[in-house]
Amino acid sequence: MHIDWPEAGTQRSTRGGRCTSDGGILAEITAGLAAGGDLPDLLARFLAPVMQIAGARAGAVRVLSHEGGRLQMISQVGLPDHVVCAERSVDPACGVCGSAFTRDTVMWADDVGHCARRSADPYFGQECRHLLAVPLTHRGRVLGLYNLFFDSRSVLDADSTALLHSIGELLGLALHSAALERENLRSTVLHERQAMAAEVHDSIAQTLAFVKMRMPLLQEAITSRDETAALSYCADVRKAVSSAHTNLRQVLAHLRAPMDPAGLKHALRSSVAAFSELTRVDLTFEDRVPELRLSAAQEFEVLRIVQEALANIAKHAGARQAWLTIEQQRGQIVVEIEDDGAGPARADAPGDVAHYGLDIMRERAATLGGHLDVRARDGGGTRVHLEFPAGVSLEARR
Repeated sequence: MHIDWPEAGTQRSTRGGRCTSDGGILAEITAGLAAGGDLPDLLARFLAPVMQIAGARAGAVRVLSHEGGRLQMISQVGLPDHVVCAERSVDPACGVCGSAFTRDTVMWADDVGHCARRSADPYFGQECRHLLAVPLTHRGRVLGLYNLFFDSRSVLDADSTALLHSIGELLGLALHSAALERENLRSTVLHERQAMAAEVHDSIAQTLAFVKMRMPLLQEAITSRDETAALSYCADVRKAVSSAHTNLRQVLAHLRAPMDPAGLKHALRSSVAAFSELTRVDLTFEDRVPELRLSAAQEFEVLRIVQEALANIAKHAGARQAWLTIEQQRGQIVVEIEDDGAGPARADAPGDVAHYGLDIMRERAATLGGHLDVRARDGGGTRVHLEFPAGVSLEARR
């Protein structure tokens, strides 16, 4: 990187006649931060100008590790290879670095014996007789250091020291921003993993659960030589496996199974028909909002919640009847799935597979800006109540 040194009268003299201005390097750093790019490269680019300000013969950039236990060297200028190896990772509480780290201030050391004893390297005390540590801070937290190495005592006036501290604060801001970016990336990856797990569970695991339910019936029909029933159950298994395979291909291709192009109501009726075909539960669907308008993303979340609730009825409830209702109340969309089975205790046991499904349902409800409630139904069985605000775009919430 090129630095334009100012004309006489605006210069700040340093060792060997080198100079710079406060505004020049600070403006360069600010421009570098705005441009973005690789953080280690950014820190390394400004190591030489910092060395010039202080009159150092060598310098190094150290960044606090993610775990916070070590200061790791990410770049250096002028250090012998053997010193780089010895100094690649140091304790944040060590010597002058520890003092600068603790006090958040530029620290000068005339005695480098501590460094010599730690690294057992003759470089300290011979070629390097003095050391300067410039903290890289953000809001009082030290995130890294510039270490500057000198063969003779350099005179730094108050203005130069203040400039070094300002540089440290600007570059500390860069480190803080990079940490936030890493955390945001981690959160994004975690969210995508959770979404993928939910899609696999809702679009594939439910179908395989129906296959699992059909297999004992198929085995019983084969054992009893009931060819008609066996063929019927074989057809059910074949159809379900084909559906699971199709959904898997869609999830892999799109990272989510697509919404029914005919809309939520059509998808719900299809789910009701499939449920009735694969179970002996009498399911009634009551649509009280014929003119319901939801975004595709909202319809997708509602459909998945209903499908999971129906799957839980089929797998756990032991019900004879079930009811699915969708309506609008006081500006809220309300979806209820009820059954007359064994009740919620069996389907909401911690550690149970159904409990994982309920967690996903609640996450989907939260995505809709609403909530999901699972409780015992009056008269026996389970009542799943989904409620979320009408007219609120899911895309806008994201």
